[in-house]
Amino acid sequence: MTAAATHPPRPPPPAPATEVTGTATPAADTAARVATLDRHGYRIEGGVPLRGEVEVSGAKNSVTKLLVATLLTDEPCTLSRVPRIVEVDVVLGMLTELGAQVEWLDEHRVRIQTPRIANPYLSEAYSGVNRIPILMMGPLLHRVGEAVVPLPGGCRIGKRPVDFHLTGLRAMGAEIVEHPRSVQVKTLGLAGAHIALPFPSVGATENLLLAAVRAKGTTVISNAAVEPEVIDLILFLQRMGALVDVEVDRTIVVQGVDRLHGADHTAIPDRIEVASFAAAAVATNGQVHVAGAQQEHVVTFLNHLRRLGGEFRVTDTGITFYRDRALTATHVQTDVHPGYMTDWQQPLVVLLTQAQGVSVVHETIYEDRFGYTRQLNEMGANIALSTSCLGGKACRFAARDFEHSAVVSGPTPLTAGDLEIPDLRAGFAYVMAALVAYGTSTITGTRFLERGYEDPVGKLRSIGALIETIPVVPGQQGR
Repeated sequence: MTAAATHPPRPPPPAPATEVTGTATPAADTAARVATLDRHGYRIEGGVPLRGEVEVSGAKNSVTKLLVATLLTDEPCTLSRVPRIVEVDVVLGMLTELGAQVEWLDEHRVRIQTPRIANPYLSEAYSGVNRIPILMMGPLLHRVGEAVVPLPGGCRIGKRPVDFHLTGLRAMGAEIVEHPRSVQVKTLGLAGAHIALPFPSVGATENLLLAAVRAKGTTVISNAAVEPEVIDLILFLQRMGALVDVEVDRTIVVQGVDRLHGADHTAIPDRIEVASFAAAAVATNGQVHVAGAQQEHVVTFLNHLRRLGGEFRVTDTGITFYRDRALTATHVQTDVHPGYMTDWQQPLVVLLTQAQGVSVVHETIYEDRFGYTRQLNEMGANIALSTSCLGGKACRFAARDFEHSAVVSGPTPLTAGDLEIPDLRAGFAYVMAALVAYGTSTITGTRFLERGYEDPVGKLRSIGALIETIPVVPGQQGR
């Protein structure tokens, strides 16, 4: 018997002309509010080399998708190496609203079971909080045949449309009605399809995987993303009983199965956090061992770090990072995996402000990801933005009015400032800048950083950073 068969008869779907959203429960309101408000600010005194050891947390970009995948079965699933971050709390709140039972077994291990879908309409309180609701369409369609999810949000780093997601689901037989704040989907059953993605989008690939594993027939996803986080999701789905093949040419073939069962899985370590602490160690001329770091997830980052003057030592327990020589300029182009990850770009730019010469960073994944450099320039950096493709080859933003290349001239001493974090990954870049700068900086907008980094203050203190939390000033909160 499938999980869907245990669910009571569902009500008729809403009329397509009327936008329907889930009722905002107190829990949803609380979770959404926590995600959009600072708990505190930071005060950082710069000029101190970072030395010591930190342990990398589980990857946010993997764990949140693994949590969604648990909806595909009515049996319990246990996930380990789950970071205690705001983003995880928000996703667990969503699952609870849908009917999941959540139990923390220890600090980083959680059991989730959704014996029945209590309500397939996810609260509009989650609209704009992150991009996870859109990934719940496939699991909910398999469980109860319908869903209403709010439109996604998250970091302000570009348009990040969901067109690829919806086109793929329509090809599999989903009926979709788009509204200004939400998306309604329903189906009598998803069927396999051949879907060619225009761009190897991580989110679209994950969405189609979640829909395909229980669809009738075979689904072929061409030009799919193959990031480590996508592979981690595939490994979990395979443990649950899915049949997924990853071929060599960015093609993923999924043979649908009738049901999935519960499974245990340990999430991969966060390669973004590894690179963040690596860049901070080199920028401050310190030495930091990142316990749990896995070399195969950061190969491209390691190569670029070595080229500009950083160095590393791989051990059985992790990777140690330090500065080998005076830092020198380099050219970097972000790309899909196995290229240089877009989420490694921001710490790199701060590091390049301390390198001799003129560096070029060409962003090819998101069209608007250099807005954070304005505040770095106010601290003394020399960063110029360009609408041209300066990375050696044209990208999809060529001849369009997007400042997606940065020219970084260095080295430039940085002076302390009052910084406001605009998005998650810029958050650690600002922390790095404050650690390098002369004087004492204050940072607001810490809610963005703490969405994705587990206990950043505690970890930084453990390696010698002079950082403390400070009360939030009334009137400085915002989204």
